[in-house]
Amino acid sequence: MSIEQQQSVATHRRSQSLSGTWTLRFDPEDVGVEERWTAVDAHWSDEDCLSVDVPHVWQEYDSYRDYTGVGWYRRTVTLETVPEDSVTIIRFGAVDYETTVWVNGVECGSNRGGYLPFEVDVTEAIEPGENVVTLRVEDPEDIDEIPHGKQGDPWYTRVSGVWQDVELQTRPRTHVADVRVSPDIDSDSAAVDVDVDGFDADAPDDLSVRVRVDRDGDTVAEADPVAVVADEDDPDSGHATTTVVLDNPDYWHPDDPVLYDVVVDLVGGDADGSLDTYEDYFGMRSVSFEGRRLYLNGEPLFIRGALDQGYYPKTLYRPFEEGLFEREILTAKELGFNLLRKHIKPAHPDWVEAADRLGILVWEEVANPGRYTERSKREVREQARGLVERDYNRPSVIAWSLYNEEWGIGHHQDESYVWDDVEKQEVLGDLYRDAKSWDPTRLVCDNSGWAHVATDINDYHQYFASPDRTAEWAEMLDHVLTHPHENYAAEWTDPHETPLVISEFGAWGLCDTDRLREHYDGNPPWFYHSFLVPEEHRGGDLDSHHLHLESGVRRSPAGFGQRYAQTTLPQILGEVDEASETWQWREFVSLKDQIEELRRHDDIAGYVITEWTDVEWEFNGVLDYLRERKEFHDRFTEINDALCVTAEPESHVGWAGEPFSFDLSVVNDTGTGGAATVEWTVVDGDEVVEQGVEETTLASFGTTAVGTVSFVPTTPDGPRRFTVELRVDGDVGTATNREEVVVAPRTAPVEQNVRLFVDDHALAERLRGARYTVVDDVDEADVAVVTHVGDHVGEFVEHGASALLLPGPDQFRPQTNLFSYHELPPGENWNLASAMYAQDSPFLADLADGKRLGWGFEGIFPNAVATGLDRDSDEIHVGYIEGWMANWGSPLAFRQIDDGTVCSCTFPLGDQYGEHAVGTVLFDRLVADLASRTPGAE
Repeated sequence: MSIEQQQSVATHRRSQSLSGTWTLRFDPEDVGVEERWTAVDAHWSDEDCLSVDVPHVWQEYDSYRDYTGVGWYRRTVTLETVPEDSVTIIRFGAVDYETTVWVNGVECGSNRGGYLPFEVDVTEAIEPGENVVTLRVEDPEDIDEIPHGKQGDPWYTRVSGVWQDVELQTRPRTHVADVRVSPDIDSDSAAVDVDVDGFDADAPDDLSVRVRVDRDGDTVAEADPVAVVADEDDPDSGHATTTVVLDNPDYWHPDDPVLYDVVVDLVGGDADGSLDTYEDYFGMRSVSFEGRRLYLNGEPLFIRGALDQGYYPKTLYRPFEEGLFEREILTAKELGFNLLRKHIKPAHPDWVEAADRLGILVWEEVANPGRYTERSKREVREQARGLVERDYNRPSVIAWSLYNEEWGIGHHQDESYVWDDVEKQEVLGDLYRDAKSWDPTRLVCDNSGWAHVATDINDYHQYFASPDRTAEWAEMLDHVLTHPHENYAAEWTDPHETPLVISEFGAWGLCDTDRLREHYDGNPPWFYHSFLVPEEHRGGDLDSHHLHLESGVRRSPAGFGQRYAQTTLPQILGEVDEASETWQWREFVSLKDQIEELRRHDDIAGYVITEWTDVEWEFNGVLDYLRERKEFHDRFTEINDALCVTAEPESHVGWAGEPFSFDLSVVNDTGTGGAATVEWTVVDGDEVVEQGVEETTLASFGTTAVGTVSFVPTTPDGPRRFTVELRVDGDVGTATNREEVVVAPRTAPVEQNVRLFVDDHALAERLRGARYTVVDDVDEADVAVVTHVGDHVGEFVEHGASALLLPGPDQFRPQTNLFSYHELPPGENWNLASAMYAQDSPFLADLADGKRLGWGFEGIFPNAVATGLDRDSDEIHVGYIEGWMANWGSPLAFRQIDDGTVCSCTFPLGDQYGEHAVGTVLFDRLVADLASRTPGAE
């Protein structure tokens, strides 16, 4: 096959793309070498082969989605000539995982690794005319010992094959192999290190390099020629170092991503001009830290980041359309992000180039293995070194991660953790020191999110749900700020002098599943990954039995529509697409609270949301998997832009007629401060209740406490929702935001004098003399309010009376066998962050945020839900679901027991009666309803 060759006389190099059409042949028995599939005259029959477009991965084909093992690639390439005194190489951007290369039947070289570029010298095998290039690619079934990121169990689809571009290159025999540019903005200079290959006895004795720096085609700096000296460890290689000084350069910054070209000419001998020319680009940029502050170009940096896993529907590691990398980065910037954390695998080099050009910071990571072995340690180290080498000149990259959450160094169930293993601590600390020696210009994180040993970023992974666990989120932030050493297994670096970043947190918001199916022309294949299902449920047709609602299938999309239909949620939310809209607003409310709380802490250096986009079954992206907007898109900059105004109430719930106070703050991540005004307006629907204007002077690179404002709400007709609208105007710009509160009157009409039997003595005292008569004998009661159902209460209900079941003090749920319960963790929990409550109840209509439970329930969110419910016979007022429609339950459900009625309520109303406005109103409403169901109640 003839491909147009392009030659650059100026650079003395020729290249031609080998991307495009290849023949792919699978070899499940691994007989290709023995049967000489590499021979030029080997017969590859059409029925055994596929015609594929490289780059690709073989999981793009339905028949080979689960295939692991060996695949062979072959194509021809035609060369008119092969220049003398040159070397010819084939350069691969990345192939997963082990690659061996033959040209014209001659084995030329091999590589192991799935993410980084490698070259194979084919000089001795290539010839003028037609050449046959053959590749053997093996991606093994067992990838525990190799860096593989989140491929396969328990995460996402495997990736195998030639997934980046391939190129044939011809270079002078003596040529520039690599150039590393280290900018120094203190001196406005850049150190340039040049590696030379082919520096042997045949190379000119007077070999030297000339370095110049260009900007937009104009030369802006040059250095005097410097001699190439032999490498002590490799006599065929040489090295040269020089420094270029730039006059008043522009520094690379996300707001102004100025790039410079570095041009290196290799000169010497009798050559007229240069022997070789090498070009790359770089940016004048510095990143550093001092104490808990990060600095970019000497100015404070607050990270507003998102986790980007770099997976794409159908194409997996590659974008599914032209220009997608650029569109992603521009959208991220429009939404206020200044950094993307490329998660657990080296980023695609084209993506990094776009980040350099368009201006967004990058935190890059090594792919993780699954186990801690000599091989896995070696391959992680090799990949870390290779990643630094590949992206050393890329100005957008400001940080490297070596491990994530101990994956591959302590996370495996059969292994010790870094916390307890001194050897692993030493391995981690030594790798950090090596990385700093390879690249002293960037930050290095040793073990993102978990036990640190030596790190420039003390980062945490914390998954809370707001408003469910808003108090616990705030307590966590306060705790890590005062106890940073608790995040270290060993203190090779000082925890108290290291920037603190919350580098994973977030909430789920179900995507538009119809749009997803349309893209895939049906259910995506990853719906059916067996490893997403608990082991006891694996096997069989997942859609046919679609798994039980309580089987722990929160990660498995298979059968989610059937599971949804088995709940009462369709009656509350409508079809799944309508449910997704509600769920996405739940995601935004959680992120809003957590981001604002983070940003009010100046001692925190930044955050990274999980995550930038949905990825296969994880629907916690700011965008969906197709890179389309979610419902909250237009509001996201309110909380994530460089300028943010917030109103922090002591509580989002209060009583009518009592002052409601807010602390106003403005967070300013820019270097521009100065005079500003903060306008605040309290509205009830369309009616303005109160408003004010506060004058302030904004600090640059920090938070300004504007002051405390208050209003006195009135709610003559019952509970009401008020919105506080905010606007800041100043030299730095304009920002808006809003905050919602729920207010209820302290007294509400009670239609009857209800007699209550109460087994919680503290609650009985709060109720006694309020609006209820508390009796000591359950048989004298209209309603039993109990935390434990004994025989006497059971008989009381069976004979036609009613009971309200509540969790007791320090309990998550009522103590009863009348309902089953699923307990919810009271603090940090990834599953809880994937969950949602939905209601369609007369008890809650004016207390909730539409169909969702919102800020009105701050402080009284449940720690358990009733499960095993019957949607036909049980009266379910609030639905709860996790992930892909698992663990359906309810914190508020009524059930007939013989002639009586029992209400299971896991909202902790007993602890809050008379204190929490919404909790009090809800208690009164439930009691009134239950009393109306009891025959003979007054």
